[in-house]
Formats: sequence, structure tokens, C-alpha cells
Amino acid sequence: MNFKKKILTRLPSVLIFLIIFPINGNAARQNKNKPNIVVFLVDDMGLMDTSVQFIIDKDGNPTKQPLNDYYRTPNMEKLAKNGIRFSNFYAHSVCSPTRTSLMSGQNSARHGVTNWVRSESNNKTPFGPPKWNWEGLTKSSITLPKILQQAGYKTIHAGKAHFGPIGYDGEDPLNIGFDVNIAGNSFGQPGSYYGKEGFGHIKGNKNRAVPGLEKYHGKEIFLTEALTLEANTAITSAKEEGKPFFLYMAHYAVHAPFHSDPRFAKNYKDSGKSEKAQAYATLIEGIDKSLGDIVAQIKSLGLGENTIILFLGDNGSDAPLPIKEDYSSSEPLKGKKGNHWEGGMRVPFIASWTKVNGNNNMQQKLAIPQNSIQTQMGTIFDVFSTVCALADIKPPKDHKIDGITLHKQLEGKRNGNHPEVFLNHFPHAHRTNYFTSLVKENWKVIYHYQVDGSPRYELFDLEQDPLEANDLRTQNPKKLKKMMQLLVKELQDSKALYPEKDGKKLVLIMPK
Repeated sequence: MNFKKKILTRLPSVLIFLIIFPINGNAARQNKNKPNIVVFLVDDMGLMDTSVQFIIDKDGNPTKQPLNDYYRTPNMEKLAKNGIRFSNFYAHSVCSPTRTSLMSGQNSARHGVTNWVRSESNNKTPFGPPKWNWEGLTKSSITLPKILQQAGYKTIHAGKAHFGPIGYDGEDPLNIGFDVNIAGNSFGQPGSYYGKEGFGHIKGNKNRAVPGLEKYHGKEIFLTEALTLEANTAITSAKEEGKPFFLYMAHYAVHAPFHSDPRFAKNYKDSGKSEKAQAYATLIEGIDKSLGDIVAQIKSLGLGENTIILFLGDNGSDAPLPIKEDYSSSEPLKGKKGNHWEGGMRVPFIASWTKVNGNNNMQQKLAIPQNSIQTQMGTIFDVFSTVCALADIKPPKDHKIDGITLHKQLEGKRNGNHPEVFLNHFPHAHRTNYFTSLVKENWKVIYHYQVDGSPRYELFDLEQDPLEANDLRTQNPKKLKKMMQLLVKELQDSKALYPEKDGKKLVLIMPK
């Protein structure tokens, strides 16, 4: 036995570990200098599902819309007052594509999750591409939480996952880089929002029963509140461990079923709106309270100055309001969740430090102007790069990313390097069937695939016509052709899969 082995045999196991794997003091100090990051994602929350004003006039000033007076979101208002809101932020038109884009930094055409994932079976729909990525994210996927985890972050998932079907890797957030999974599973909606109903285990849709919250079963508690309590506990644990945390707070609300949150029902009973619309408003107010409670917890732990919150929705609104001439819960924008219009893809986005202090070192590195509005485009693809930059992490070089960091825009500046391109590829059937849209700066083209024989095109100048009332495809054929050329290039670059009919791919046909 050599001298080193002889010494090691006489030392306690903890000391042996320290000798072989010494604690890296520099790494520990670096972790303390990394900001805590909260991505607060609300399911089906559109641009108008809030009292915060996101619609702006020609001078860039916010304009109040009727629905701003209906919803009560004081904590969102505080967040916007302390930080910056984006008036032009895009997500995919349905949930799983957006969530996969946030995790990967890629558009849906590239990562292949082009439809919402049905837990039990492949929902490619009749003409959908047979090889679309129904399996979702896997253990081998490069994901945001995995990168942060490797950099020393405590990664926390709370709420809706919807990253893959039952029996596949994406069913469990722990497989894609999260240290903690609170109630995440393969499905995209809860069996019930009520603790008395066991969130679906006791009553409601048992096929969608929310997992892992057994201690609340049979109690008078709403799902949004239970998830918030568990998320705050996980934040506290991260602080006790001395780790920076990444909280992905992905509420099941405000997705159907539209169960009324009894804490807020009285606020809407005289609104004159339907019972479902009133219930939806209580879900919105419950989300807002969750935001306030998480902010309060972070501040109480003394972490406010070093914690940034990115608040956003995952697709257009699905509020149960009447539809009149294609205008509904996103009005004055046309359309809603699942549609090809702006109301299906424009979502709220707010960024703010939890406790503003201009003298804080981290906040000096990213000085977010208070009560400000950013009119330049941001997209769901940009969140990945933005969070990596916040944590001072470089993603793997061989991982193709479609977004870029929003740091300049978060500082209220215009980023000349931002491509201002948003590709939404939906080769499936839903509220709008088989379409791909491309926004390039102020212009938008929509291609409707030729499942019925001939393709259709739409062209809008969003600067002059943000409500998409005037289709310019016949008046401006040169612009239509140019936008279609860009669309073809984007799809080819992303290696997109197309709808298929009778075994033939329905590739794009250029206008004459």
C-alpha cells in the first residue's frame, strides 16, 4: 500500500471526498454572482387578458382597451411599472410548440413539435406530417434547464409541462434538466382546479389528474395557490443550499376547464359576462396573486435585487368570449389561440428585477428602465438566449438557435442585430388548418396549404394595418412574392416537415 492510499484508508469518507474532489472556491463565488431567474409562463394568456395595456398608438403610447378594465391584475401592473413590457412579442399559436421553443431556443419548424402533444396518441391530424416530433423533448435534448443545471443552478419546474406524451422522456421534467418537478406531466390541462376534488383524482377528469399534490387533496384550496406554495418552498430550499435558482413557473391556468376560483368570484358577478367568462377572469386574477406571492417570497428571503422575472403567455387568448367577425378575446387584434391572425400569437411579455436597485451590480449589468415599453419585436425563441446571457452561459456551439438575447431591448434600446423574424409553422388541423405564417419586421405573409387543391395567400402591412383588415396580396404582388421567397428560405433552413396528401408532400407553391 502506498502512502496516499494508507492515509485515505484512515480518513472519514467526507474528508476523502474533499481530498479527491476539492471544493472549487471560485465556482462557489461565481454561483453567488449569478442572478436568480424566474420564467413565469401562463397557459393560454393572450395580450388582452390583463389590466396592463400592451396595445400602443402610433406614438408608442399605451392605449386602454375595453378588456383592460375587466381583468384585475395589480401585480402585473407593479411588474410593468418596475420594468419593461413588450408591445410586440410573439409565441406559437398553440402550447407545446411554444414550450419546446422556450426550452430549446428553436422555432417549431426546426424542433419539429409543430402541434400540441396529445398524451395518449399521435395527433398529427389527417394531412399532418407523419414524422412530426410527437415524442417531444428527450433526455438527449439540449435544453435551457439542463444548461443551467450544469452551471450550478437549482432548476425548478412547477405546473404544466406538456413536453412529451405518456411513456416518453418528456413526460417527466426531471428527464430534461430540472432538479425539482412540481406537478408536471404529459398533459396540458388539469382534471380539476379544486383541492376538494383532488385536482382530478377524486372528482373531475381523472385522465388529467394533476400529480404530486396529494397533501392538498380534499382541502379547500385552488390549484394555482397550491402550485405557488410549493414553488415558494422550492425557492427557499435553493437559498438554503446556497444555489442560484431557475424557476419555471408554468401554471395550468388559465387553460380550460374554466373553474371559478372562489377567492375572486365576487369581483365579476355583476360584470354582465357569462359564467365561463367570469370564471376565466378569476383564473387570471389567481395567476396575478401567484405572481405577487412569489415576488413577496423572493423579497422576504433577501433575494429581490438579484432575481429577474420574465412574465409571458404561451399563445393567444382562449377566453370564452363571443366571436364576432373573427374578433374575440384578443380584440382589437383579430383571432385567438390556434388562429393565424395576430391574436393567436401575440402575447404579454414583461421583464423586471424583483426589487429595483440601480446600485446593485447585477442590475447595473442589465439596467431595465422602469415603466417602459419596447416596441421592437421579441419572440419566444429569444428567451433561451436571454436566460443563457443572464447566467453568463454559452450554449453548445453545435446547437442551432433561432433567437438572440434581448438584453439591448430589455434596456429600452433598439437592437439592430435582431432579425425581427417570426416563423409560425402549423402543418396540422385546428382552428386555422394547415398554415405557415412569417412576420418580417412590419410585413406578414400567411400560406394556407393546398389540402383542398389550391394554396391560399394572405399579406398584411402590420404597421399600417395592425388589425389585419386589409389583405394586400392582390394590390402588392411584388411584396407577396418577396415575402413568400423569405418564407420558403426560412422553412428550408429549418428543415421543416410539410403536410402530406395521398403520400405526397404539399410543399409551398409560389404565387404567379
